[in-house]
Amino acid sequence: MSLSFKLSKTILSTISPPIPAAYKWTPKTPKYVEVLDMSQGIPGTPPHSFLQQSFREMSSRTDAWGYCPAEGEQSLRVALANEMKGIYRRRAYSISESDGDEGVDITSDDIAITSGCNLAFVATIMAIADAGDEVILPVPWYFNHQMTLTLLGISPVPLPTYSDSSFLPSPAIASTLITPKTRAIAFVTPNNPTGAVYPPALIKEFANLASEKGVALILDETYRDFIVEGRAPHGLFSSSVSLSSNPTFQSTWRSTLISLYSFSKSYRIPGHRLGAITASPELLKEIGKVLDTLQICAPRVPQLALASSSSLSPNSRSAQTVSPQMPWNFGPTPPSTSPSTPGERAEPGLEESISPPNLAEFAESKSVLSALRPDIVSTSLSLHARHRLFKSTLEKEAPRWTVGSQGAYYAFVRHPFPNHSSEEVCRKLVEDAGVRALPGSFFFGGEVTSGKPRTVSPVFSGF
Repeated sequence: MSLSFKLSKTILSTISPPIPAAYKWTPKTPKYVEVLDMSQGIPGTPPHSFLQQSFREMSSRTDAWGYCPAEGEQSLRVALANEMKGIYRRRAYSISESDGDEGVDITSDDIAITSGCNLAFVATIMAIADAGDEVILPVPWYFNHQMTLTLLGISPVPLPTYSDSSFLPSPAIASTLITPKTRAIAFVTPNNPTGAVYPPALIKEFANLASEKGVALILDETYRDFIVEGRAPHGLFSSSVSLSSNPTFQSTWRSTLISLYSFSKSYRIPGHRLGAITASPELLKEIGKVLDTLQICAPRVPQLALASSSSLSPNSRSAQTVSPQMPWNFGPTPPSTSPSTPGERAEPGLEESISPPNLAEFAESKSVLSALRPDIVSTSLSLHARHRLFKSTLEKEAPRWTVGSQGAYYAFVRHPFPNHSSEEVCRKLVEDAGVRALPGSFFFGGEVTSGKPRTVSPVFSGF
C-alpha cells in the first residue's frame, strides 16, 4: 500500500543503515549456523560483576524512576570530569613536554550526559550547523556521522585518507576544503572503521587549523580507553595549551574543541545508551535545548550505577580492589582471532612489551566509574593482543589478505580480489565461510573520484 503523503527529502537522500543490510547476508550451508560476526563493535563479555551489582542496587532505588536534568546526573558529571583528569594528565602517560603542564582543565560544568554517543553527535551538529552548511569528515567515515549530516540537510565534505599514510588525515588537505559554509571538522580517534590512532601532534594541528579558520573540531573519542601506547589521547585539555597563533589572544580548548564519548565499549553496556559531550558551558547551554527535546534525559540507572560510591565499602576504596576480569598475568588460553570482541585472555608475553598506565591517578576510587579503571586497562591490553594475533594469522594463513590499519575495535583489511567489490567479497565470506564483515564501501557512501579535490577516490573498494 502506497503512502498518501510525501516523505522528507533528507530522509530519502540518507543511506539505509549498513549493519542491518549486512545481517541479511546468510551462509549457504548449515555448516555455518553460528556466524563469526566481525561486522560490529560490540563488547564480547557482560559488564564487570562489580558494575552489575551497582546496576541492581540503583535500579531498586525508589527515586531512580523519575527524570534527571537534561545535562545528566551531577554525580556522574563530577565522576567523569575526575576520570578524564587522570586519563589526560601528562605525568600518568608521559606525553611530550610541549603538550603542557600537568593541569587538566575540565570541570563538571564542561560535561553533558547523553543517550549514547550517536545522540551526542546529533545534538552537537544541530547546535552548530544549519541546513546547507558543511562539515568535513575524513573518509572512510563512520556512517552514522554521514547519515546524521544528510538527515539534517548538511553536506558531508569528504577528506581523503590513504593507506600509505596509515589512513591519517592531512591538515593541509583539510585546509583546502574549508569554505564559508564549513562549520566543523569531525573525526573518530581511534578510528572507526580503520582503527587508526591519531597522534596527539596531529590532533593539535587540526585544533590549530580549526581555531584559525573559526570552525569547531569535533573529536569522537569513543575508543580513547583502548590506546595502549602509554600516553594520553591528546594534550588539548591541558590548562597551558593555547590554540591561537596570536600571542596576545589565549584561546583554550573551549573555544574550538568538542569531545564526544561513549560508555558502551569501555564499560560494556551498549544497550544502556549512555554517552557524553565535553565542551564549553556556553555551547552546552544551547545543546541543552536539543537534549531536552530529543531525550529529556539520558537513562538514569546506568548514570547512577557508574557514579555510585555506595558499592564501595570503606575498606575497598582503592581502584586496585576491583580485579580485572581479563587478568594482566595472561594465561595459556588462546585468544579469539576476532579483534573486535574483547573478553578473553590475551596472548602470553604481551605484558613484556606493553606497560599498563600508571593507576596512581585512580587510586582513591570515589565512584564505580573510577574503580573499574583496571578492568578497562585489561580490556585494552586484551584487544591489543587480539590485533597482534589477527595480523600474524593473516600473514601466515592468508598472506594475500593484508591489514591496512588496525586499532581499538577494528581492522581495515585489503582483500586480494581486484575484480570484485568489497561488498561482493563480504557477501561471499558469509555465504561460503560463515564470517561476517563490513565492506569498505559502506564507509564512504559510494562517492567516486573525478579528479577533483572534493571527491573521494575508490581506494577503499579493496577493503
